[in-house]
Amino acid sequence: MAHSDDHNTRSFSSLVVDGMERAPSRAMLHAVGFKSEDFKKPQIGIASTWSMVTPCNMHINKLADAAGVGVDQANGKAVIFNTITISDGISMGTEGMKYSLVSREVIADSIETVVGCQGFDGVVAIGGCDKNMPGCMIAISRLNRPAIFVYGGTIMPGCHKDKKLDVVSVFEAVGARANNQIDDAELAAIEAKAIPGAGSCGGMYTANTMASAIEALGMSLPNSSAQAAISNDKRLDCERAGAAVLELLKNDIKPSDIMTKAAFENAITIVIALGGSTNAVLHILAMANAAKVDITLDDFTRIGQRVPLLADLKPSGRYLMTELIEIGGIQPLMKILLDNGLLHGDCMTVTGKTLTENLADVKPYPIEQEIIHSLKNPIKKDSHLVVLYGNLAPGGSVAKITGKEGLRFVGTAKVFDAEEQALKSILNGDIVKGDVIVIRYEGPKGGPGMREMLSPTSAIMGKGLGKEVALITDGRFSGGTHGFVVGHITPEAYVGGPLAIIENGDTITIDAETNELKLDINEHEIASRLESWKQPTPRYTRGVLAKYAKLVNSASQGAVTDNLD
Repeated sequence: MAHSDDHNTRSFSSLVVDGMERAPSRAMLHAVGFKSEDFKKPQIGIASTWSMVTPCNMHINKLADAAGVGVDQANGKAVIFNTITISDGISMGTEGMKYSLVSREVIADSIETVVGCQGFDGVVAIGGCDKNMPGCMIAISRLNRPAIFVYGGTIMPGCHKDKKLDVVSVFEAVGARANNQIDDAELAAIEAKAIPGAGSCGGMYTANTMASAIEALGMSLPNSSAQAAISNDKRLDCERAGAAVLELLKNDIKPSDIMTKAAFENAITIVIALGGSTNAVLHILAMANAAKVDITLDDFTRIGQRVPLLADLKPSGRYLMTELIEIGGIQPLMKILLDNGLLHGDCMTVTGKTLTENLADVKPYPIEQEIIHSLKNPIKKDSHLVVLYGNLAPGGSVAKITGKEGLRFVGTAKVFDAEEQALKSILNGDIVKGDVIVIRYEGPKGGPGMREMLSPTSAIMGKGLGKEVALITDGRFSGGTHGFVVGHITPEAYVGGPLAIIENGDTITIDAETNELKLDINEHEIASRLESWKQPTPRYTRGVLAKYAKLVNSASQGAVTDNLD
């Protein structure tokens, strides 16, 4: 049986048949439904992120059952267990959002803990909401046992006045209401209709971005990223995943055989072509770290110079994930990129075949579709994910610039030490054309937890200021964010990064052509301000947020908590 060097525990199947000293183990397993013949089968853990906390995950218990059926029918023994999830959408703009990125680490730790303790021979992990996916993948990398990730699937769109809605529609409606563009009744109607049922947020936001990245990485079955949450296709995806893990076990194909440097480059390529979330940068860095693969911010720049933005998907585009599903999902896009030398076709995948073999019979998109542009007519000739350096971000930062916002912004700083302060100012009409909103002390350590700034950025859009103001932060952004925004600024303000010494009225330059984020004051003044700066008192001294703040590293390194050397 295949196991990693770091988790060199004996497999379940060897433990349970290994003499009379294992009788107590068998007795406990009889109690949870094992029959005598099951003790001779490989045991596959099914990691379910089911919860009624969020619509993204409310259906995953049924998907876990389907994966279990697939395992059992392939002569394995499935054991379903749970881990946590939280809801970004519900906690957005509140103190609770500080737990969001933390949950990625909790999910990874909990899956590693159960699989390592129980000695499972393989793993199927099923995730829905944003942090589920990288959390599952970090655990899979650490454990390095045959494993497959299954995406819980995307939500169907809501509808109001013949207009398709999603969760970001509600956030932007709040801004529109504050600007008196709609009334209370209209806001209430949008709120009630935007999210009709189970599944992850419907644009190319973080969940769909990460699902697509993991499929391109080779760790999901083909099409897993492009299926509706409530569909027969998704149920079959789970059943097939259950059976496929046993084939991986039989052929000794481990995550480390699949999650190579080239495979991560494939994942980055797909994220860029789809116009994916800035969170993908953070999560891919973290996943690569767990897999002991050298991926840095500069890899995103290098790949982004040759890979164009092709997908006209929300938030910056017109279409939803369900509409991409209707024309074939991401497989035809991957075939286009492969045929044009933009993907590594020799990478192994969880099918036991290479990427080239998987894509051999994929049919092209319908001729009349407008969602995926051709390579000859891209939305943007290079990446929308722009890594900026400069005297405000000596360790790097990440901007999401599709070109629709322009490529350069020079403005006047309005500084806030917390998201709530900035949102109040935006809704009150204090932000005007030419402002650069600075939200600091929201980084991994300073927040702690690196909150997403969807409420402020959506309020900006709702106010009609999307092309007239910019926002920079050491926090991060929802996949639903669009506009002239820069996040993940490192070093973060809490550890004395230059973001901490910006003052109201300072001039800030954001340049996506020179890849620079600059505070327009001289070096002597910067040094003087840093000399007089004092670190704020920690906001949490006990509990999970305090532990996270103590352990977490820089956003430019993935904001991981297990680099302890």
